[in-house]
Amino acid sequence: KPLANISSPIPTGYTQSGPLFHSKTRALEKALTKALPTHSIHFSYPTGPVRLDPADIPGYNWAPDNNEEPEPAFGWWRRKDLPSPTANGDMEIVYTGLQDGLDRIAETITTEGPFDGVIGFSQGACAAAMVASLLEPGKRESFASAADTPDAAPMERLSSSFYPFHNEGNPQPQLKFAIIYSGFAAPGTRYSKFYEPPLTTPTLHFLGTLDGVVEEPRSRALIDRCEKAREAVHPGGHFLPSQRPWLDAAVGFVRECLEKDKKGGDQGGGGKREEEEDVEDMDVPF
Repeated sequence: KPLANISSPIPTGYTQSGPLFHSKTRALEKALTKALPTHSIHFSYPTGPVRLDPADIPGYNWAPDNNEEPEPAFGWWRRKDLPSPTANGDMEIVYTGLQDGLDRIAETITTEGPFDGVIGFSQGACAAAMVASLLEPGKRESFASAADTPDAAPMERLSSSFYPFHNEGNPQPQLKFAIIYSGFAAPGTRYSKFYEPPLTTPTLHFLGTLDGVVEEPRSRALIDRCEKAREAVHPGGHFLPSQRPWLDAAVGFVRECLEKDKKGGDQGGGGKREEEEDVEDMDVPF
């Protein structure tokens, strides 16, 4: 069965398209192909639908040279600080364009799925956790339970493109795994239903000790919302670690999730959160 990679640009510093991100994940793709010879490995690399301008990218300064255009940059959404509809004078973080981003991923699932898992980096890791959440049983009802709140309308729209996947006979079930590189949770009550109840999809979270873009507290806010979370901490910054220990950690996690699914292991809610562990302590396949 295919494995899925919902890739993405990162929200600050620089952004990526699907093809560019593909070049940065070849080591992981090769490691999975080698370790899982009985599986057909298929990575999908959709590009975020939000075309970013240089002004959308903090710290980016483009000086035109010979009338050359800047490299195209894409995202799953733009972050905006907007007045909150529920508080006097307060501001809240709003992800403008998120609906288009989720629609793009839903379209990818429809045309290229079903998928076994999702892998994302930075902004794409946040989106990957949202996707895993939206495909879990009962999530449609969870979103509907917010009907009496001021955020009901935007939340209902955000989840609507994933509703068909909950219909009987749809081939896309709950994901078997999610691998989160430099991930974070969407902040505020507006997006709380993505994490209420906590995610039951098994997740592996990679954190860089020198990551200055997505700092550890933001990543841990997402980890705390995942019941079956594991951690792998690498001594680097804001990138996908491609050295052997970190590849082994990812491969071992995927192998374990697929084996549990094959044996009919529990994937639903109610499980205790996995014990946190450094990659050196993980059971890896090589």
